[in-house]
Amino acid sequence: MANDTDFGLSSGICTTSLKHAAHFKTNAQAGMVMVNLPTAGVDYHVPFGGRKASSYGAREQGRYAAEFFTTVKTAYTLP
Repeated sequence: MANDTDFGLSSGICTTSLKHAAHFKTNAQAGMVMVNLPTAGVDYHVPFGGRKASSYGAREQGRYAAEFFTTVKTAYTLP
């Protein structure tokens, strides 16, 4: 259901299961994936950009600046 959209800027879930959190982080088609955290208020030191129709240009922050052809996903988990 989370991937059934034309957009993929950010996504998030709330769960107590590390198994479900890991599955969601791996399979969510979004540029930023949050687990047990809000999807707003990003860290400006990590690459940021959407996927699908939410993407525009390269992810310029962080060490991925030279690898902008790589699809990057930032994922957070709060235990």
